[in-house]
Amino acid sequence: MPDMAKAVRGLRGATTLDVDTEEHISERVLALLEELFERNDIDHDDLISILFTATDDVHACFPAKPARKFGLGDVPLICARELDITDGTPMCVRVLVHLYTERTRHELHHVYQQGAVTLRDDLPR
Repeated sequence: MPDMAKAVRGLRGATTLDVDTEEHISERVLALLEELFERNDIDHDDLISILFTATDDVHACFPAKPARKFGLGDVPLICARELDITDGTPMCVRVLVHLYTERTRHELHHVYQQGAVTLRDDLPR
């Protein structure tokens, strides 16, 4: 069977925090990245860039900092503020991974952990 062509895809995920400390943010971001990479069999060389957002109540560190510890220091990473929406999920870190993959959009496994599982309850677990 011939190799399928790789396409550029976006992979989403999110987690929430219990406390705003650098250690806790690192723990949750690393757990999120580990599951995203494992469930989607992501190869480092297929990464294009990663966008992190955090709600206004996250101050202790940039979510990209633990990503560098995860071995992503050579991948373009950026952090931004999430919109401050009434009744939005507090203490939330979201991620959008841009990558090359042979998987179709429907074969990707987006990962929502902790209190963020309610953000996309339409997705299979």
